[in-house]
Amino acid sequence: MADLLQHVRESGFAFPDRLIHLFVGGSELHGAKVHGTDDLDIYGIYIEPPELVLGLESMPHFVWSTAGNDVRNGPHDVDVTLYSLKKWASLAGKGNPTALHFLFAEGVLRNAIWKDVARSRSVFLSRTFVKPFLGFADDQLKRMTGTKGRGKKGQRPEIEAKFGYDVKAAMHTLRLLNECKELLSEGTITLPRPERDFLIRVRTGKYSMDKVVAMAQKLFSECEAAAKSSPLPERVDRASISRLLTDSYRKAWDAA
Repeated sequence: MADLLQHVRESGFAFPDRLIHLFVGGSELHGAKVHGTDDLDIYGIYIEPPELVLGLESMPHFVWSTAGNDVRNGPHDVDVTLYSLKKWASLAGKGNPTALHFLFAEGVLRNAIWKDVARSRSVFLSRTFVKPFLGFADDQLKRMTGTKGRGKKGQRPEIEAKFGYDVKAAMHTLRLLNECKELLSEGTITLPRPERDFLIRVRTGKYSMDKVVAMAQKLFSECEAAAKSSPLPERVDRASISRLLTDSYRKAWDAA
C-alpha cells in the first residue's frame, strides 16, 4: 500500500487522503503480466471536497504518467489514473469495461465507503453491457489485424517484429470477451482471470493470428448468446446509484 500511495503523491495529486479505492490495474490485475515488458498501472477513486462538486471548479479525473503524454510507456514507467466517485460511477453505469473492473479488483485501502459501494455492485450491472464490451474487444481485434489506426502511443513495432502481429492486442481481445461472457452469465468478473495461463500463451505468441481471430469470433457469438439469456437486468438502477453516491459523499464530507 505504501508504494502505491507514494506513487500517487509523487504524481502531484492534491487529495491523496481522499482516496477511497486504490489498486494495481493493467496486465497485472488480469494475471497476464509478462516480466520486463509492462509498466505499473495504478487506478483509484477519490471523493473530492465540497467546493469541487458544488462550486465553479471541478476535478472529475486525474491522469499522470512518468512517460509523459507523447511517448509510449516502458517497463519502468508508472501511470496513475484516478476518478472522482461520481465520474467513475457514470462510466461504470454505461458499461465501460475498465471502470467495471474497479468493482471486482482487490484494493489496498480499507475504506468503509468503498466497501459499501462494492457491496452494492449489482445496481451497476446490465445485460446491455454486451455492447461496450464487444466494442472494446472489436477495437483491439482491429488493432491486432492492422485495420484500425493506433496512434503514436499505440504502436508496438518491437512486438510486431518479434511475433508478426500485435500479440498484446490479441490478449486483450480474448480477455475482454471472456470477461464479457462471465459478467453476463454470472454477474461477476474474476480477477485475476481464470484463463490467465492461456492469456499469457496468447501474449507470448503461441497462437497464429488466424487462430486468435477464429477464437475471438467464437467468443463474440457466445457473448451475444449469453446476453440473451443473462440474469442481469435490462438496465442499471440509476436511482439506487444516485442514492449510493449521495450517501457516500455525505459520509466523506461529514468525516472531513
